Amino acid sequence: MTPASKQILDELLRQGLLGESLISEIVKDAEYSKKNVGDIIHERQLVKDVTFAEVKSKVLGIPYKKVIPEEVPESLFKLIPEETAISYKVIPIDLTKNLLIAGMLYPEDEKAQDVLRFIAKREKHDLGIYLISREDYDAVLRKYNPYANEISAAIQFIKPSLKNISAPGRVVKIEEGMTIQEEAPIIKIVASTLREAVVQKASDIHIEPQRNRLRIRFRLDGDLQEVISLPLELHQSIISRVKVLAELLIDETRRPQDGRFRTMLLGRDIDFRVATFPTPAGEKVELRVLDPTVGLKGLEDLGLEGLNQDVINQGLNKPFGMILLTGPTGSGKTTTLYALLQILNKVEVNIVSLEDPVEYFIDGLNQSQVRPDIGYDFASGLRQILRQDPDIIMVGEIRDKETAELAVHAALTGHVVLSTLHTNNSVGVLPRLKDLGISTFLLPAVNLMAAQRLISRLCDACKESFIPPSDIQKIIEEELGKIDPKVTKMFPTPYQIYRAVGCAKCKNKGFIGRVALFEVFQMTRELTEILSESLNENRILDEARRQGMITMRGDGIVKALRGLVSIEEVLRESS
Repeated sequence: MTPASKQILDELLRQGLLGESLISEIVKDAEYSKKNVGDIIHERQLVKDVTFAEVKSKVLGIPYKKVIPEEVPESLFKLIPEETAISYKVIPIDLTKNLLIAGMLYPEDEKAQDVLRFIAKREKHDLGIYLISREDYDAVLRKYNPYANEISAAIQFIKPSLKNISAPGRVVKIEEGMTIQEEAPIIKIVASTLREAVVQKASDIHIEPQRNRLRIRFRLDGDLQEVISLPLELHQSIISRVKVLAELLIDETRRPQDGRFRTMLLGRDIDFRVATFPTPAGEKVELRVLDPTVGLKGLEDLGLEGLNQDVINQGLNKPFGMILLTGPTGSGKTTTLYALLQILNKVEVNIVSLEDPVEYFIDGLNQSQVRPDIGYDFASGLRQILRQDPDIIMVGEIRDKETAELAVHAALTGHVVLSTLHTNNSVGVLPRLKDLGISTFLLPAVNLMAAQRLISRLCDACKESFIPPSDIQKIIEEELGKIDPKVTKMFPTPYQIYRAVGCAKCKNKGFIGRVALFEVFQMTRELTEILSESLNENRILDEARRQGMITMRGDGIVKALRGLVSIEEVLRESS
């Protein structure tokens, strides 16, 4: 580890941003993996990108600059090509007179400095350097965006031979009936599509044959968007190329198949989970994009803050018991579980997980994927886990009585157990366990119950404040009346909220990313007494209110007043 890296870690410790045990883990990880300390901190979401950049700037004595991607002239991308930008983690920022201004993630990297000096000297420019955040670096890198041009060029190259490519419905191996010249553009189309999905931070890629075209869609911030339309004749070759990558059977088109592959894109490991699905028009392929820099988040990034975060931290500090998350499919429960596991992930504890499937590989965790088709399900996996001397157990989902009983007994015998359930709210967790066959006297094994929903986050660059009409003012007033006065005092009347506008940064959508609404409450002596008498959901709700639980609607109202989300989405998702 370099002296500069040690100084940066010391400063992070001094400012209270990282603890000594965590820094010790980072040092060991850096020595073993040969990774940069900044990369490890970014991958594990330990410190916000901007905060880390500011600390590093102070230590190195190199000025930090906030970069606005929309203000970077596209003409500068010729001076610092994409390959150079990725290899040396540098980007162009501006060119004024004879001064080329560049941003660097690692200004201490002498090779990167030499490359920039060479470029500036070749172009007869002076050179100015700023330290930038990883967030701004990624945003500018997305502006290179050669996707549409690359696909167009590949199609033009392959057009003369389209008539020789078999139509959907006929089994064709990518190696058969195609020359090297014909194969290269298909490989380019698939590679460019995967790369573009990572650049746009898509969570999923859908490759779908239609009646007269091949449609490719990305799921961005929870919504599907069509990114390109291709000639239908390319369908079979593109599907075959994806199957080759995922090691699936190319000649099996009648039944669904599942696979997975890993590749390096934009200088980082990306996993793709692949699922094929037969349709009358031909096979459809769905690829889940598992980018750890996007999918692994800290609790603050998820939207967990204030009282909710305090309650979660109290639950995490207990030596045993269950922490249960609930919410509909796609509400971010697994992402929250990973965030909690990253907090608990220490050298002195043994963490074992059962997942279906393993979405992100995290150093320090012993992760296992269940395989129900061979009898290795959550229940049988839990029995095996208890023979692995675990301190902390993560079960992807509690679906049946057997899994629920094993998880509860593990929590009662000195283990921390994290898992998910399907209920409408946090108050419904205990009744759901009762429905699964758990005896009422065992329910105090649950330390913490949390529910969540995902909604769109307003774009900070263009959101607009306004004073809502009287009916909305009344709703806000009613919800704030149920929350701790310390919180409500932060928002003077008349209440001011924000709405989406749209700009270049958010592609005129008005929203960038998503944030979760939470409601969290914990097991208390009063709740234990209620359970000893009867399992009454109304009494459980009364106890949650006594604890000062902020409902999802209340959490959403506070986030709307702070300008994170729109009031319309809050009212729609928390009704």
